[in-house]
Amino acid sequence: MVNLIHLPNGQTVTVSPVFGGLFFKSNDLNTHHTTFPPGWTIIIQSEDDKEDHGNLDPNGGALKKHYIHRYRTPTLKNDALYISSISNPSSTDFKPAASPSRQYAMMLWATLWWYFHQGKPSPNPHTSTEASSKTPEAGKPKGEWRINIKREGIFKGRHLLQKLERMGLIASEDSSVGLDSTDRSGEGWMEMFISQRSFWQLDPRIFLFTLAPSGGSPSPYPSRPGSPNREGNNSPRGDVHMELGSSSLWSGTTPGPFSSSSHLPTYYPPAPAQYTSTNNVRHPLRPKPPRQGETFYTRYIPSLGQFLSFRVASLSTKSPVHHGPVSATTPTFLPPHSAVSTSSPLPTLGSMSIHPCDVDLLHTWMNNPRVAAAWGVTGPVSTQESFLEAGLSDRHSFPVIGCWDGKPFGYFELYWAKEDHLTKHANTREIGDWDRGLHVLVGEQEYRGAHRVKVWLSALVHYFWLADPRTERVFSEPRVDNEKFIGYLQDAGFCKEGEVAFPHKQAALMKINRRNWEAPAT
Repeated sequence: MVNLIHLPNGQTVTVSPVFGGLFFKSNDLNTHHTTFPPGWTIIIQSEDDKEDHGNLDPNGGALKKHYIHRYRTPTLKNDALYISSISNPSSTDFKPAASPSRQYAMMLWATLWWYFHQGKPSPNPHTSTEASSKTPEAGKPKGEWRINIKREGIFKGRHLLQKLERMGLIASEDSSVGLDSTDRSGEGWMEMFISQRSFWQLDPRIFLFTLAPSGGSPSPYPSRPGSPNREGNNSPRGDVHMELGSSSLWSGTTPGPFSSSSHLPTYYPPAPAQYTSTNNVRHPLRPKPPRQGETFYTRYIPSLGQFLSFRVASLSTKSPVHHGPVSATTPTFLPPHSAVSTSSPLPTLGSMSIHPCDVDLLHTWMNNPRVAAAWGVTGPVSTQESFLEAGLSDRHSFPVIGCWDGKPFGYFELYWAKEDHLTKHANTREIGDWDRGLHVLVGEQEYRGAHRVKVWLSALVHYFWLADPRTERVFSEPRVDNEKFIGYLQDAGFCKEGEVAFPHKQAALMKINRRNWEAPAT
């Protein structure tokens, strides 16, 4: 069982067994020594259906009897949980949450982040039904991995489950209004759940936020654990210790996609569609990408023990500052001009080194014979500088640098497929208004390998799903003789649609559909 979880903003939470459940403790690396660290307790159980041969149904068959026991490993659909109690920090140190419901949603989201990282191996996807009783295991129908949310503990609040459902955090198969006009019985809200597929398509920025300090240094003694109340949970951004060494769930977050000086969620929904045309192709007006050097995706990869992040490439002659978490703690010392700025565990010696600027990185990578064979952008630094300038000026794609623990490893181009030359040559009507595509380059030898490719490929697809819920497909068009990468794409869930004849290459048209995607590789 995973007992330390790394949230995508660099904060960590320790999970430990307590009587009757599990306690989630947010880790605080500042100098305070708390008796009751901020956290929450969950009750999680598994339910098994077994035949009760002592009782027969009217048709003579054995009835199913439900056995509830303590959770051990994930099941496909028989697990259920609820948050039983919360431990809040002192109300004299932190301002109460403006929306307690969002605070509870944040705790449930972090709990589910832990739960859906438990599947190693994943639960058996095959379901047994009366009709499939004689079917071999490998041929039985598959179900979706999901966990049930019980209307117990803090979820007994009259409207809390309704709010969580509107946030997209839970769902119900009962989509009717219901017959209870008072809404006091909880009718229609007793069988709520969330699936793995749905969870991974929720943007973490909806749920992760910070709470404003009341002023001064926080007290080392938070409130005692108990029933939910309106007290908040967050450490101040202004405190030096918080900025350099805190990973508490409620402390100031790492600069990057989760950072907010207003202590509010940083998610904004996509704008309504407005249309324009490019080369006689009608398509939506595209939103501006993140700014140069901005980190827009970060996630801890348990199998590698590192944080994967993506940022927009930069024309700066200096090494861009890494705005994001790294995986290991080291010196309490950061050079004044280090290329790493983080409030999560402090960077490793490797991540503190000054990396070349992006133009120099591209110069090195593009002149590598292995890369040159696919990209053809060899030449002096001015060649790569012009190449990057063109990418940053493109209205339909943007250039990206991938990093492991802040160290650049590859270059990527993320594009909108509708107005790309792909549409003209592929001659397919399946390319929708919001579909995306990618071009890839791994420049650092130490970060090559099948598993790492699967991780960053699935992460880029994950980003596309999060960036706009209207995106239904992601495309890639490697050259047909690049069999190794085509195999990597297939391993990541892509399928080959056919071949496309571009003026400069014969390409395999690879595609992945949102409806067939389950989760990013971990």
